[in-house]
Formats: sequence, structure tokens, C-alpha cells
Amino acid sequence: MNSSSATRVRVDYHQFLVLDEDGPVVDIDEVDVSVTGLIAVCDGQVEILTGIHSGSVHVTVSSHHDPPAHDPGSWEEISELSFPSPSGALVVAALMHDLDEELPPLTTAGPGTYRLRVHARGRDTAVDLTPDDITEHYLIQCWPAEPTPPTIIRTSDTYGAHQRTRPLPDTTTTLGTPRGQDAQERESLRRSLQNDA
Repeated sequence: MNSSSATRVRVDYHQFLVLDEDGPVVDIDEVDVSVTGLIAVCDGQVEILTGIHSGSVHVTVSSHHDPPAHDPGSWEEISELSFPSPSGALVVAALMHDLDEELPPLTTAGPGTYRLRVHARGRDTAVDLTPDDITEHYLIQCWPAEPTPPTIIRTSDTYGAHQRTRPLPDTTTTLGTPRGQDAQERESLRRSLQNDA
């Protein structure tokens, strides 16, 4: 049985997340956003890159037991990647806020590895802005599957093309933070903002 649900999701710093309900996944290979221009794996969670800097986007999630048929429709960007769920509950989350309306878990088969197919449209509409109205729409499909490399299915927006041509960080001169530290710092910031509200 497949299920779907939709809601507004808050965006901060050009992203919202898909993560394991129990927290960041430890010891997972990172995927730079330049691979697909749409989705990345960083700090043990999936980052979905938005054109807007902050505001709200419309997100639909669709959970499946088997790979759903491709239906590109009016979507401008579509990419897939694999992601493990040790708890068996992958969920959509905002970077620094709670969702106005919680979306159900994407996972259908308990703990294991899942394939995420992320669709996007509208990312060129308000790049780097904070619009009052929703200008971007996303569909996230998820099903259990063995891990495979990230795949690009469709590319047609300018924002994604720009992200795919970004130079990779110079690892010989850049000192990275320990894995998970950025996520912990963001979580601390999110909690402090909630306490101030």
C-alpha cells in the first residue's frame, strides 16, 4: 500500500532536510550538492537545496513498497539517492523550525536502506529571496532498495545547473568540522530560537 501527504515546510539557508527520526546517521558517505544540483548528504542527513534563501515551500511525500513509475510531468529537476534509516523512520524536517503540520514517515519497511527520488520546480522564481508566497514545489518519493549511486533523471532549471558547476572545496587547505558537529550546532541554534519565542 502506498501513501502520500503534503504540507508547507519552512526553509532556512536554502534548504530543508530528510533525516532519520533518531538523529543524524553516523559514518555515512557524504554526497556533495554539485553531484545532482538538488540533493546532498551532509552531516548524516539529506539536504534538499532550494532556490529561495528562506520562507516556505510546498512538499508532498509519497511512500512506496516498490519503485514508483517515473512521471516527470511538469517537474524541472528530478534526482535520486540512497540513504539508510537505522530507526526505520525517515522524516522531512526544517533546518531550524518545527513543521506546522508533521508529515508521515517516508519509510515503509522498517530499518534499512531506502531510495529517495526528489522532484523540484520553481527554484528559478525567487533565487536568494524570502518570498511571502510559495514559489517552489517538491515531491519526495521513497521506497526500500539496495544502495546505489546518486542518479540525475531530469535537469532543466538554471539554479540546479549553477549548483552542478560549483567548484568542490579545496580539501588540502580547508579544515572541516568533525562529522555531525554542524548538525549539532544547527540543532542547538534551533532550540535556542524556540526558547526565545
